[in-house]
Parts: sequence; C-alpha cells; structure tokens
Amino acid sequence: MVVSRGKTPSAQETFMQMAQAAGLRGRILITIGLLILVRLGIYLPIPGINREAFKIAFAGNPVFGFLDFFSGGGFSALGIFALGIIPFINASIILQLLTAALPSLERLQKDEGEAGRRKISQITRYVALGWAVIQSTGFAILVNGAKAQVGEGAPPIPVVPNAGPLFISQMIVALVAGSMFVMWVGELITERGVGNGASLLIFLSIVSGLPSTLGNALQIAEQGEVSKVIILISVFILMIVGIVFVQEGTRRIPIVYARRQVGRRLYQEQKSYLPLRLNSGGVMPIIFASAMLILPQTLAGLTNNQALIEFAGYLSPSSSLPWVYVIFYLSMIVFFSYFYASLVVNPVDMSQNLKKMGASIPGIRPGRATTEYVERVLNRLTLLGAFFLGAVVLIPVAAERAVGGGIFSGFGATSLLILVGVAIDTAKQIQTYVISQRYEGMVKQ
Repeated sequence: MVVSRGKTPSAQETFMQMAQAAGLRGRILITIGLLILVRLGIYLPIPGINREAFKIAFAGNPVFGFLDFFSGGGFSALGIFALGIIPFINASIILQLLTAALPSLERLQKDEGEAGRRKISQITRYVALGWAVIQSTGFAILVNGAKAQVGEGAPPIPVVPNAGPLFISQMIVALVAGSMFVMWVGELITERGVGNGASLLIFLSIVSGLPSTLGNALQIAEQGEVSKVIILISVFILMIVGIVFVQEGTRRIPIVYARRQVGRRLYQEQKSYLPLRLNSGGVMPIIFASAMLILPQTLAGLTNNQALIEFAGYLSPSSSLPWVYVIFYLSMIVFFSYFYASLVVNPVDMSQNLKKMGASIPGIRPGRATTEYVERVLNRLTLLGAFFLGAVVLIPVAAERAVGGGIFSGFGATSLLILVGVAIDTAKQIQTYVISQRYEGMVKQ
C-alpha cells in the first residue's frame, strides 16, 4: 500500500484503506446499511389514509413543503418515518439556545466535561421525544379533519375515511416511534459508523431529491433548450466551488505564547494562530430565515386574513415585486447570522482562555482589549458570511428567472450548504481515521 508521509492522506491511500482496513470498511458498511434502512422506512405507510386525497388537500402547502424537504419526502409519502430526524434537530437547536441563556446548562457543558455532555445529550433526547409528540399530534389532528376538493360541485373526499380519536392515537404512536427509531439510528451511525449521524440523515434526505432535479434537466434538454440546462448546471457547479472555499475560509489571528519555565526546562516563545471561521453559523441562518419566510404564508392560510395573504404573496421570488422578497430574506439572513454567531463564538471566553494559557495577540493587551478586538473581527467576518449566504440563496433564483428554467426546483442554498458541509466533515473524519491507521502501521513496523 502507498503511504503518504504528509499530513493529509492522498486519494489513493484513502481508497486503499477503505478497501483493505477492516475497521474503516466495517464502519462504512454499517453507515450505508443504516441509511438504507431509514430510507426504506419512509415508504412503510401509515394505515387508514387516502393518499390521493391527501396529495390534493395539501398540495402547495408551504409548511408541508418545508418539512418534506428535511424528511426526504417522508411527509408526502406518509410513512412511519415521516418526522424523521426533525424533532431531534429542533431539540438540538432548543438546547443550544437554552445553553447560552441558562447558566446551569452552560456550567454543565463547560465544567462537567464528558459527564456533562452526556447529560445534555440525554436532555436533548427527552426534548426530542416531547417535540415529536407535539408535532405528531398536530399533524394527526390536521390530517384527521382534512378533506380534498376533487372538482367543482363535487362533494369533498375525506383524507381519513374512518376519522376519529382512535386514528389520531394510532398515528401519534406510529410517528413518535418512527422518529425515536431514526434518532437512535443517527446516534448509532455517529458511534459506530462514519460521520455525524443526524447530519448524514439530512444529507440523505436532500440527495433523494437529486433524481427529480436531474429529471427536470433532461425534460428541458429534450425540449431543445440545451443552453438553459448548460447555464443552470454551470451556476450549480460554480456555487458548489464557492461554498467549499467559503466554508473552509478562516481568519487566522496570530497569537504568541509567553516563555515559561517548567522545572529546569525553559520553553521558548511559541507562535500560533486563533482561527475564526468566515461562516461560523453554517446553514442555520438560512434555515431560520426560511422559517420566517414561510411564517406569513402559514398564518395567512390559517386566518384567511387579506392583508396577510397580500404580504405573503410579496414574499415569493415570482411575485410582482421581487425586491421585497430579496430585502426581507437578506435582512433575516443577516440578523440570524449575527444571532447564531453570538451563540457559537464568545469573545469574552476566548479572551479569558488565552489569558489562562499565557497567550496574547501581538499588539493587543490581554483582557478587555483582546475581547473588543475579537468582537470587531468577528462582526466583520459575520457580515461577510451573511452576504455570502444571501448570494448563495439568491443566485439560483436569479439564474432560473433569467433563463426561464426550473431545474433546481428548491434544490438551492440550504441544500447545497448542507451537502457540501456534511461531505467535507465526513471526508475529514475518514482522513483522520486513515492517518490513525497510518501511524499504527508505523508503530508496528
């Protein structure tokens, strides 16, 4: 086997390890098997539902479209895994927000070490269970009373022929059990497979939409509009390249460790750097902004308020005033970028940790001056990252409006950021495993 002595394994070494190393090969096969199991579970139907009537009754519903995106078609298929990993993701976000707001949870995360992190994970599971019960209850009640209008003057067809409390309770149990099973599979992938289980499950849900996207491209190409397909696919590839560069982009703040003496040994001054990511919030600002974008549409559908219906109509890229959509979406992305960056990076903690380690930024005094300097740098990076996220959101929409094509069909900013981010993280974990195997082989020699 060809072994690279550099820090990063070569592609040849990585594939050789994946084929020959029993440990890595086993992890990859476990991951693939569990992902296939979850995907098959989406198509195990919940009994007692008229699926044709369901499709007619909820066609074009923005909330169902948003949830269907993260469940990989689970809501439209009405399988027992319809909720998928959504309750666990919601619970993780809630715990992250509560950890920043509640000192007790913050101490548990920072001071208790591995035991504290396990306790927070256990709390997250209970919150996910409660969230799954809430979501499945609302979904079951909504489906139980829904009716489909198949034609003008024709009587509406009930989505659930035998509607009632028994159906609601059965649907709640099926959805909650399916969601908890998916959550367990995600943790099993994290522990015994490759990559982060929850992220890979979302990755799988997004990838499941690729065949329909490619089908749209082939249909447009068959109509003689090959130039449109080439332009949109070129935009798609350029966006992937740009996302990779920006996701991996960091601002390296130089830091210096003071000279110190341990026993009789004198350690010289050492130089290092403090990495601050350009897009510290990842995909979360876009997810929050998308939720805020569909909120007026949801409220308009529930209340039938004319003012809300008109406002929700403006918040669409195909509206008569697209600049309203652009300004609102960009404003939400910038707001949530700063909000999420404040949760992920704490300049005060960073300054205190540098001081405890005997490190300082050249030309900046330790303490308050360091905190203010890190805040200034972080604010500039967050603004640049927010504009990047806004560009990623709007470029596919602008390209489709310019050429009059519909290839992406929702496969836009959020999808690309998640796909690229999860792919990079999983590749890094595989490379880390290959490096560990390399050094184990060197020790045995």
